[in-house]
Amino acid sequence: MAAAEDFQQPDIVTVLKGQGFARLRPAEMAASLPVPPAALAEFAESWNRLEVDRFMADGGRYRRRRHTSFNALPGRPALRNLHRPHFQATVHNTLNGGVDRWFAPVEDGVAHGPALEALLRLGTGVADELRPDTSWFIEMHQFRIEAAAGFPGYPTPEGVHHDGVDFVMIAMIARTNLAGGETVITDDDGQELARFTLDGLLDTAFVDDARVMHGVSPVKPADAARASCRDVLVLTWKKM
Repeated sequence: MAAAEDFQQPDIVTVLKGQGFARLRPAEMAASLPVPPAALAEFAESWNRLEVDRFMADGGRYRRRRHTSFNALPGRPALRNLHRPHFQATVHNTLNGGVDRWFAPVEDGVAHGPALEALLRLGTGVADELRPDTSWFIEMHQFRIEAAAGFPGYPTPEGVHHDGVDFVMIAMIARTNLAGGETVITDDDGQELARFTLDGLLDTAFVDDARVMHGVSPVKPADAARASCRDVLVLTWKKM
């Protein structure tokens, strides 16, 4: 088994610089994040309190979410902003882009809790290595994609895409009675570079958004008689 030091930030950066994306499994993330298990469990439990996304242009009600944002100056910790809408240009989100989308805010205890603070430190450290001396606008998205028999859920209904940011961190929180949900990484010509299924608390993909595109396949219940959902944290860093 690899030692904990094998999974520290410089290795993430080396892989990102080489291929534009990287993945850390749950054990690797645990070695990189000094967060007590109880705090991680409390963080994950907050996904049970997300609100329905009412901005789905396809009319779907299969997505729940909360949103907040932070600013991080070089060498300084991230500071939370006042609540504001999320905006994407239509070139990056052909389905839901072009409008201000006001989502329910991330709960204060989650936004200022030890789990998120550790994830922000890790992600900002990686972003700083990729783009030194940069001030960052950071957005946090809590997503739950729900699915039922005959009613699939779509983690990325806009398809494989760029987010229009510099760096993306996608962390699995939980898969509940789920089939599908493969993450795919491609180049700008659509050539597939990687395909994998995030599974387990904080199984995490790191993406250099300017270099590669990403998307996730639809999900459905593994057991049609039971409830099904995919809980994910997405953090993005964009140069201010």
